[in-house]
Amino acid sequence: MNGTGMQVLDLPDHGVKLKHGHRGVQVFDPVRQRWVALTPEEWVRQHVVNYLIHDLGCPRSLIGVEAALEFNGMARRADIVVYGNAGRPVALVECKAPGVAIGQRTFEQAARYNQVFQVRYLMVTNGSKHYCCALDLQRGTVEFLPRLPDHTGMQATPPA
Repeated sequence: MNGTGMQVLDLPDHGVKLKHGHRGVQVFDPVRQRWVALTPEEWVRQHVVNYLIHDLGCPRSLIGVEAALEFNGMARRADIVVYGNAGRPVALVECKAPGVAIGQRTFEQAARYNQVFQVRYLMVTNGSKHYCCALDLQRGTVEFLPRLPDHTGMQATPPA
């Protein structure tokens, strides 16, 4: 645990901004440009957002946090969607709280959301365990990767 009572994560610490106020502890979301309640899942989400921006070169303006989608007539929200320079989604990240095990249900949730977004890169994480993969939607194949590629790599045309 750190000074916030939140678990130390296996993600770079880029100085997530926190404040204490009458609404409890809040964390600043640089994508949504507002303060949001600090929950364990939000703690993971904000570390991933900062990782995408600072380590993978994803422009803040091309990241969607809690991106709305509709699946089977139901409104849902994807944790993080990364868009390419042309505005097309290129990566989807599903975040869970640190205490939540990443299992089949998490992968199925991400796969359902990807039926809408049709991205090539998928990541699921609880801040301690991260699973990244490249999807070939034409062939229906999945290749697990050690990490997501940088923003330029996310936009590269897949090999034929």
